[in-house]
Amino acid sequence: MEFFNDLWVPGIPILEKVIRSILVYTFLLAALRLGGKRELGQMNGFDLVVLLLLSNTVQNAIIGNDNSVLGGFVGAATLLGVNYMVVRLAYRYPRVLRLVEGKSTILVSNGRIIPEHLSAEVITEAELRASLRRQGFEEMTEVKAAILETNGSLTVERQPLTSADIEQQRLAEQLTRIETTLKRLTEAAS
Repeated sequence: MEFFNDLWVPGIPILEKVIRSILVYTFLLAALRLGGKRELGQMNGFDLVVLLLLSNTVQNAIIGNDNSVLGGFVGAATLLGVNYMVVRLAYRYPRVLRLVEGKSTILVSNGRIIPEHLSAEVITEAELRASLRRQGFEEMTEVKAAILETNGSLTVERQPLTSADIEQQRLAEQLTRIETTLKRLTEAAS
């Protein structure tokens, strides 16, 4: 009977568990919002370690002096329920969405980095350039705009191609076709 009691009878009142969960959710939402967009999307190793430790740190604040399964279920259900309500409110009211998520930040405009925006988002130029290279942008002049979205992802818009760029691409494609034909002819002659 003690086993059943330890497993299913919460060590603290259910209402306290619900209130603890709501308070911790609200604190984490505010802390992550103030922490910046990189905490949500473009994490490095340090950011990941902090988030993992953060979850472990607030665990006791949610469960209190309770190791029961029912207590865990109540805490989890409360977190999911509060999150559902916040997401619905944010969907319905754009002001709530801006409050919870913030707004996008332009990091590059017409090939020029905006240093004060990088600084505000705590992103180094090297991190930005690495992210741009991952998306296929070797030169900053190729970038019309690079926008750090509210979820931490980076959206990049390419500069429109000039007529000289289009001609260079056409010539490069013709050269590739000529080289391929020459290689085939050389192999056939051997």
